Amino acid sequence: MTITTLSTAIGFILISLGLIGIIVPLLPGLPLLWLGAFAWAWGNDFQQVGWPTLVALALLVGLGIVVDLFLASAVSIRAGVSWRAIGGAILGGLLGGIFLTWIPLLGTLAGALIGAVAGMWVVEFRIRNDVDAATNAVWSYLTGVAFASLINLFLALLMLALFFWQAYWA
Repeated sequence: MTITTLSTAIGFILISLGLIGIIVPLLPGLPLLWLGAFAWAWGNDFQQVGWPTLVALALLVGLGIVVDLFLASAVSIRAGVSWRAIGGAILGGLLGGIFLTWIPLLGTLAGALIGAVAGMWVVEFRIRNDVDAATNAVWSYLTGVAFASLINLFLALLMLALFFWQAYWA
């Protein structure tokens, strides 16, 4: 097996994991897509996919990371959710993911989701003493997370289109 074949295989494995990571939030989808494109380009001596393409892909990864970090919080803040409730969602997601790790893969994901929702709801309820306000806080947070996921899916498809265009059709 040559280094070209090996790096191409590693590139496609990383790209596949990146696509899974777009759907399963346990894996960093966009960075894995970029690493896969880089591995593929390196194995082909950067002939088809060069540095300008890799820089463009890296900018899309950066945009995706910013969207992930700030969109759910921004939608929540716009809906009137407190920063403490967002912190409760983060802490609850971490604890939920840890406590349900005994169930392979799905336990961590379900635990993180349940923990984030429960953490935000409990903190917002304690602050406002209002069930409706706490429930609205959770819905706004989940809306932001869903919207961020859709944007990341679009960015992943754009990255794939750019990569395959450069690799095979340019």
